[in-house]
Formats: sequence, structure tokens, C-alpha cells
Amino acid sequence: MDRWPDKVEAEQILEEWTKNKNLRKHAYAVEAAMRAYAAKFGEDAEKWGVVGLLHDFDYEKFPDLSDHPFKGVEYLKEQGYCDELTEAILAHAEHTGTSRDTVLKKCIYAVDELTGLVIAVALVRPSKKLADVKVRSVMKKWKEKSFAAGVDRAIIERGAEELGVELTELIETVLKAMQDISEKLGL
Repeated sequence: MDRWPDKVEAEQILEEWTKNKNLRKHAYAVEAAMRAYAAKFGEDAEKWGVVGLLHDFDYEKFPDLSDHPFKGVEYLKEQGYCDELTEAILAHAEHTGTSRDTVLKKCIYAVDELTGLVIAVALVRPSKKLADVKVRSVMKKWKEKSFAAGVDRAIIERGAEELGVELTELIETVLKAMQDISEKLGL
């Protein structure tokens, strides 16, 4: 099958499977980053955004890595959605062993972890606003390994390298995309 959900369908799936508002906000942050990179690479922003929305949609129900994102991908396949979508979702997580052999797969891998770091940086700002976060703020916190210790910086670095962009450019693009939807993120 080659069916691809549109944004409305993807949001319905996300809302049905994910009740935690922070997980939903993460999905919207990744969607924004994916759309920004689709524009940079001349790709379909709608499709790339859907990958961002759905990459973790099964995580709340299946947080164990032996299940996530496999259970979600299984569901999407049962619904008749295309392999390009399910392969991209699998590619966001190293433990799936999915090769990142397309720009789409490289991008979801590169931006996923970074959105968490950007949010963490915003939350320690006095204003708690994304508007007050700069690339240099993220880079300063990057060097503090105890800050947002759950964010795997090696994944972000590998993602930037695979995408063929400088780390600061990756941060700048993701930060700007997230700032553009800061109201939706509550930041």
C-alpha cells in the first residue's frame, strides 16, 4: 500500500494513542522541525510533518523498547499506511536497526533528541520562553553533561553528520521551527 495519512488523520491517531500532553507537545515539536527541514531540502512538508507527529505515537502505551516503535508501526501497517512512513518511524530509534538510507530517515533521527534539549534549555530560562533561547544558549548547556542528562548528545551529533549539516545549523533550524509554534508548546 502507498497510503499516507494527512495531518488531520495523523493528529487523530496521535490523540487516540497519546493522552500525555508532554508527549503530544514533543510530537508537535518534532513535526515542526521535520517541516522546517522538508522546506530546506525541497521535500513534502506535509509528509515529513506526519512522520514527526507519529514517530512516538505508541510510546505511552508501549514504552518498552522491545515494543516501541514496533507496535505503532504494526498498527499503521494494519491501517494500510505505506512502508515509507513506517520505515521512517522505525529509523528514528537506533534500537530498531533500521538503516537511515534516505534524507527523511536521517532527519527524523537528527531532530528527535534535539527537541528535548531545546525544551530543557527553555525551561531553565527565567521567562521559560522559547523566544529567549539562542543557539549559543543551547551550545552552552550542551557542554554541561549533567544538564538534560537523558538527552543523548551523541545521537544528535551523529544525526547532524548523517544529514550533512553543522551541529549549530541543526540547532538553529530546530530552534526556529519550535519558536514558530511556541504557543502550541506552551513555551
